[in-house]
Amino acid sequence: MGDTSTFYRTHTCGELRMEQVGQNVTLAGWMENLREVGQNLAFLVLRDFYGTTQVVLETEETVQTAKGLNKETVIAVTGTVRERDSKNPKQPTGDIEVVPAKIEVLGKCRYNELPFPINRSRDADESARLKYRYLDLRNPEVKQNIVLRCQVVSALRSAMTGHGFLEITTPILTASSPEGARDYLVPSRKHPGKFYALPQAPQQFKQLLMASGFDKYFQIAPCFRDEDARGDRSPGEFYQLDMEMAFASQEDVFAVLEDVLPPIFAKYGKYDIASKAPFVRIPYLEAMEKYGSDKPDLRIDLTVDDATDLLASCGFGPFEHQTVKAVVVSDFQGTRKQIDGLCNEVEVQAGNKAYWFRYDENGELVGGIAKFVQPIKDQVVEALHLERGSFVGLTAGAKLAAQKTAGVLRNKLGAFCPNHMDRERYEFCWIVDFPMYEIGEESGELEFCHNPFSMPKGGLETIEKAIKGEIDPLSITADQYDLVCNGVELSSGAVRNHDPEIMVKAFWMVGLEEEDVRKKFPAMYNAFCYGAPPHAGIAPGVDRMVMLLSGEDSIREVIPFPMNKNAQDLMMGAPSVVEQRQLDELNIAITKTEEE
Repeated sequence: MGDTSTFYRTHTCGELRMEQVGQNVTLAGWMENLREVGQNLAFLVLRDFYGTTQVVLETEETVQTAKGLNKETVIAVTGTVRERDSKNPKQPTGDIEVVPAKIEVLGKCRYNELPFPINRSRDADESARLKYRYLDLRNPEVKQNIVLRCQVVSALRSAMTGHGFLEITTPILTASSPEGARDYLVPSRKHPGKFYALPQAPQQFKQLLMASGFDKYFQIAPCFRDEDARGDRSPGEFYQLDMEMAFASQEDVFAVLEDVLPPIFAKYGKYDIASKAPFVRIPYLEAMEKYGSDKPDLRIDLTVDDATDLLASCGFGPFEHQTVKAVVVSDFQGTRKQIDGLCNEVEVQAGNKAYWFRYDENGELVGGIAKFVQPIKDQVVEALHLERGSFVGLTAGAKLAAQKTAGVLRNKLGAFCPNHMDRERYEFCWIVDFPMYEIGEESGELEFCHNPFSMPKGGLETIEKAIKGEIDPLSITADQYDLVCNGVELSSGAVRNHDPEIMVKAFWMVGLEEEDVRKKFPAMYNAFCYGAPPHAGIAPGVDRMVMLLSGEDSIREVIPFPMNKNAQDLMMGAPSVVEQRQLDELNIAITKTEEE
């Protein structure tokens, strides 16, 4: 038991054992359940943070007292510990029970009906769980995720401090940086018409710390982005293990995380096996070609093959003049109905169709688009290395669309085929050599692919070649890297562009002049002009880490008070309407309300 007050209790509800039999004790907690056996006999389950204890009521007075209370009333029970006649080996306190001499109400529950049963709160509608989150968190199973989060954060802090990093907090109110996700803006009362922004990440501040002469920085940093929710992303705010190192390369960053993360994952994770250093490194283009994703789940042994030359001219309409990708599964046991279900799931997730055929035990091509493939059967069997009993999943489209759809198909097939996926482990990998630039889907113009503050490989020489037209800007790779675990992107990081000359020319490539860079990033630009060391960093997401460790599918299960998918806090009623006087103080006029 940890340190607890002895004013209200002498022991916790998870502490008593046979050694305490005969002792007079006081327990305090929530009345979880009351089971009446007769007028003078009832069994009460008392629950606190540490566990539950059975309390046996053997007098009419104590039975009547308990009957007058609603479930979840907070009470203190003073009585004697005795050995149970009927023991419960599944319960840590199952060998004993407490016979009370006194029951005192400490906090009355005034409602006869609860929104949901506490111990089955996870079965309730999510809206109800979020509205009554304080009740949901009373469920020991739900509470354990938050305890796990605390343990992981503590272990991360200890490990980073052990590596010589200083924990430094950076500002919450800062300047807007609109080239990333949408900012959360905070109006300034003292400066009418101007706004602070909540930081999307401490990116600029941690780089400024490196320019200030700090060598190793970290913090468990709150980040704020106005973006839509996903299963692995919460709207509003999230936390990351933010770190930066001066006089450091990609190798230095890798070495730190490869030492810090595996022991934590092995100790606190649902699975006790985690990748050991060095993690597998996969160039971005190879990841997209081989796995159809820049966050591959390496627990799956399936890969993606290019079948464009093989099948684009097979006569099947959707393949004509398109890139074609194939995922081959040996010893496939799925039925036609299951295959159709998998293909439907792929189309829903990827927005693109999946096709298929089988090479059966008799050496025949059957099902799906087999009739189009039949004329080139021998070439297909040889090129795709098909064994009898194999299943071939196919995708087609523009190159990137075909790749991404094949990646979704690979994941679905891996999850469906237990012999092709080793679930009970944590497989890390680094995705490296990301493109520095890309053509924006909306703008059609050259844009930064990932972090605009990354150092291009080859530095100034590479950028100048692109400016002169000697190389294609899209061929430039950056010293950027992603950390991936079990198909979940934990973090992006980079060796930073610390040279103002290279920075200005890198931004010029996307249409920004030096004066634009000065205006957008005045502190960082000026600081670097005073001499900045080479530096690199990364920021793994704490919420995503804990989600993986707990085995949860939704990130909201590991956040104490999460918002719903619509970025609403149903418990606190946020966002909410504010009083007109507050708007007047901030010189804000409302032009549109939600009802409109």
